[in-house]
Amino acid sequence: MTTQQNHSSDIHFAYWVPNVSGGLVVSNIEQRTDWGIDYNRRLAKAAEKNGFEYALTQIRFTAGYGADNQHESVAFSHSILESTENLKVIAAILPGPWKPAVVAKQLATIDQLTNGRIAINIVSGWFRGEFDAIGEEWPDHDERYVRSEEFIRTLKGIWTQDNYSFDGKYYQFKDYTLKPKPLQQPHPEIFQGGSSRAARDMASRVSDWYFTNGNTVEGIKAQVDDIREKAKANNHHVKIGLNAFIIARDTEEEAQAVLQEIIDKANPEAVNAFGDAAKEAGAASPEGEGNWAKSTFEDLVQYNDGFKTNLIGTPQQVAERIVALKAAGVDLVLAGFLHFIEEVEYFGEKVLPLVRELEAKNNEQLKAAV
Repeated sequence: MTTQQNHSSDIHFAYWVPNVSGGLVVSNIEQRTDWGIDYNRRLAKAAEKNGFEYALTQIRFTAGYGADNQHESVAFSHSILESTENLKVIAAILPGPWKPAVVAKQLATIDQLTNGRIAINIVSGWFRGEFDAIGEEWPDHDERYVRSEEFIRTLKGIWTQDNYSFDGKYYQFKDYTLKPKPLQQPHPEIFQGGSSRAARDMASRVSDWYFTNGNTVEGIKAQVDDIREKAKANNHHVKIGLNAFIIARDTEEEAQAVLQEIIDKANPEAVNAFGDAAKEAGAASPEGEGNWAKSTFEDLVQYNDGFKTNLIGTPQQVAERIVALKAAGVDLVLAGFLHFIEEVEYFGEKVLPLVRELEAKNNEQLKAAV
């Protein structure tokens, strides 16, 4: 299949790069997915051919929760980029272990080498044990977003200015000039995650994209409306990416059976351990509404609440739900799959054409109503 033509108003698609072992569900179900580079190169090529514009590499420093092995995100992103022609890869970065000067330099070089196809996802941190293990400071919840916001502001400054200076709480620069700068103008796209008040407020000020955990149409609309209202007040615009675990099958019964098997074969010890660490981070936000703060055991079987988005069913059902999410304000679906290559290909063949048809139909109806 050839890449679908995508207009700026069309919803975009990204996929989770399985550069971490264990797949995208904490379950003993068979996952025909591999965390090695050979598999990931083939996957990237398949995704590119089947309508995916972005790929997101994960960052983990320690084993746990079924992820015993982890490849580093920036190096892995570059390898995937060398295997593709149009795909843009979003490298996940943790402020703390990484410093903005290093990241700015790394990504500017990769951007030059790949003709402007690198982006960054700022992960403020949810796993304290990981930071403790590598001797990194673990600020309180909202302070992590203060640090991340400084990180983003300094990246933008380094990438767009000469003789850049910044005097912040966490980072300082004095008369610094980076050359060569990235090819992308004004700079590589900056993504961030989080569901807390602090995460949304940061997005409304500085980020190009805001990733949120899986959610219902009603839940995501409330988040989108909140962020966009605040962004408008800040004279800023932010686009919205939503996590989803997609199970598209020829029949609804088949899709639901796969979901049930994933949950039935979940690894309770790993799920609960992940849940304890994740909920501690989510509940640590002052309003108690960070990522995973209200997730059930079943939700946590998929790391980022991907089942909540309910892209589970026939191609027609999945396509209709994607278009409903778009109507709620979602600009990009970040997809996880059980068997990545074959399901990415199924999505491109069976689901994406229906999404584009529904979008075109809706656009025609809007024009007719004007």
